[in-house]
Amino acid sequence: MRRLVVAGAVVLLLLAPGVAAAAPVHAVPAAPTARTDLVRSKEYWLDSYGIRSAWATTQGQGVTVAVIDTGIDGTVPELRGAVTDGTDFSGLGSRNGQTPVGSGEGADHGTMVASLLAGRGTGSGNGVIGVAPQASLLSISIGFGDQAPNSDDQIASAVTWAVDHGAKVINMSLTRNTLTWPPSWDRAFQYAMDHDVVVVAAAGNRGSGTEEVGAPATMPGVLTVAGVDASGNASQDASSQGVTIGVSAPSVDLVGVVPGGGYVLWDGTSGAAPIVAGVVALVRAAHPDLDADNVIQRIIATARDRGAPGDDPIYGYGLLDAKAAVTADVPPVTTNPLGSLADWVKLHRQATASPAPQAGPQRTAAAPAPGMRDPVGVLLPSLTTLRLVGIPALIVLLVLFTAGGLVVGIVRYFAGRSSR
Repeated sequence: MRRLVVAGAVVLLLLAPGVAAAAPVHAVPAAPTARTDLVRSKEYWLDSYGIRSAWATTQGQGVTVAVIDTGIDGTVPELRGAVTDGTDFSGLGSRNGQTPVGSGEGADHGTMVASLLAGRGTGSGNGVIGVAPQASLLSISIGFGDQAPNSDDQIASAVTWAVDHGAKVINMSLTRNTLTWPPSWDRAFQYAMDHDVVVVAAAGNRGSGTEEVGAPATMPGVLTVAGVDASGNASQDASSQGVTIGVSAPSVDLVGVVPGGGYVLWDGTSGAAPIVAGVVALVRAAHPDLDADNVIQRIIATARDRGAPGDDPIYGYGLLDAKAAVTADVPPVTTNPLGSLADWVKLHRQATASPAPQAGPQRTAAAPAPGMRDPVGVLLPSLTTLRLVGIPALIVLLVLFTAGGLVVGIVRYFAGRSSR
């Protein structure tokens, strides 16, 4: 049996200006209880990324994670008791956010994401177990299409609601598929950061048409997740690249639970993001006194370096290491290592919102996204340019001007004598 679903993030198709391509998802037979350990055995990341080792310290108890997605079916065996609250902003779901919204397999997305993050399994060694199996989930359903409210407004409201209802981590396996984002997101995401919430976002997938990361993964302070295959190599289709990537995690051959029960194998950074969000929950449970900035610092500082040394546009700071993130000795930081949204807003929004008065027709340029060159900076000369080119040119002009004046004076002198 073979099923199709949008690669990684179903929401990519629904939010993107263009049409995202579909990628294959392989159905895993729902085996009898005695055989469901075959499902658990497919979760290769539990050992390869130190997650099982981190469980010796914590499994995420006491931490609430909001999943802003298409809704979580909290009745499936792996998620019974995991979803403690929720709501719907689409107008298409149920008041508790646990009725999946969307058409066809798009509605499966939120449940698949939740199972990777906080699945409880179905017994000892059976079924899908999430990275933080003792964490609590908030199911916040959003929807798209003519019958749903504006998706940008839904997401801004969803982020604010998550903060107000106790989330310490927010998982966003979605992308706007644009580098920029609306001002309503400035306020909502800053509200989350001001309330010590870690926001985790998927980088997007080339297989869905996202060549480079899009918002919210471009927003300063957001922990952006890229995807790798089972060997730890960057996935060509199930990941995107960009200068805002923080860390990489598995995005290929991920086993997930679908609404109503049953299992599928799927690809995409929509699955990598909840794996990282689960580790963030483990860190928050193990270090309850750490603020969000230092939680993010532990994730990126302990990542296993991959690609170019340090921050890399494909792998970020490297491959996720759950055990090290939970147990390693990491020096503290005083600011978010992934940037300041407040500073970005102050620099770019205010500059574009209040342009200086000009005569004639005016054109307002959009504020550049983080990592993009500011076009104004390209047009204005640098100090080096002024020193190496401007000053010598000025001297030459002065010499020519002086010489020209002398020539004119001499000509006028002799002209005056000849006229006498």
